[in-house]
Amino acid sequence: MGDEISQPAKPRISRRGRGSTTLADVAREAGVSPMTVSRVVNGEPNVVAETRQKVQAIIRSLSYVPNPAARSLAGGHQLRIALLHSNPSAAYLSELLLGSLAEAGACNVELTLEPCFGAEKAAVLVARLVNHRIDAVLLPPPLCEDPALLQALQDAAMPMVQIATGKTALFAHAVSIDDEAAAHAMTVRLIGQGHRRIGFIAGDSNQTSSGLRRLGYERALSEADIALDPSLIAAGDFTYRSGLAAAERLLTCEHPPTAIFASNDDMAAASLAVAHKFGLDVPRDLSICGFDDTAMATTIWPELTTIRQPIAEMAQQAIRMLTEAARARLSGQEDAPRKELFDFALISRGSDGAPPRS
Repeated sequence: MGDEISQPAKPRISRRGRGSTTLADVAREAGVSPMTVSRVVNGEPNVVAETRQKVQAIIRSLSYVPNPAARSLAGGHQLRIALLHSNPSAAYLSELLLGSLAEAGACNVELTLEPCFGAEKAAVLVARLVNHRIDAVLLPPPLCEDPALLQALQDAAMPMVQIATGKTALFAHAVSIDDEAAAHAMTVRLIGQGHRRIGFIAGDSNQTSSGLRRLGYERALSEADIALDPSLIAAGDFTYRSGLAAAERLLTCEHPPTAIFASNDDMAAASLAVAHKFGLDVPRDLSICGFDDTAMATTIWPELTTIRQPIAEMAQQAIRMLTEAARARLSGQEDAPRKELFDFALISRGSDGAPPRS
């Protein structure tokens, strides 16, 4: 539906206490129908820009505060967004939740959590989401690259955002960083400190970001004319426990590394624990670096040098994308998928330094 025909302007109403102004007051002052004001308040797209700006200005001048309960009784639709998760890193999930919850509150949408650890088929899961009146879905790793789940969501015409994926779907929104460039930057830092034997703990082989981080590590070695040593690469799966096994393997090989770069902070923290177990001082005897800059990075000693992936900010942007996409869908409009690349940062702390003297 289009805009309502403007009504003749009424005399300006007096400003009352905050929260006492009604939607009808705003409509009367703006010379539009209450339905048009409701569309502006709910962020619906089918209002012309000039009218939207006028209504928003009057909302501010009258200190109008929308009443969620009244909007519900009036038949307003509060969006429901589901965050699907099966990530083994509690620290990563915590960052994701902080950003998602903060933005969900700001956008007046309901956020629900949907664990996906079982063998539930994608089509069954999506049918359950539809039955629960879910409007859109957040897909963090590893679910963001599950082909069956992506296809089922597309078949249901449900807006989705892939978070931290290295493999974006044409029909989905996506937020990510350049994982290869970030891993390259960290490896270059270690090489610049004098390290030549740099151990690398890879992430889950089923996630594209894991391969990209390994590519960044290998590219930095190649550029520095350092031969790639397969014995310095250990497999992990982004869990703390896998980091323990990988670090122990690296530090007990015939020629152990002088630095370990782990593909996330959980595995880097595990490497630090193994170093302490073996009586190694970090960073005097061994440098250790991580990836993500979750809370884990600053709750261990020494604090981790790591790549900061702005997980909370990415989640906030994902909520905004989904809010716009879901509202466009409800109004019968299309919302073209957007891909946004966030900046990463190398955070220097106390876990790395020059290699020990021979």
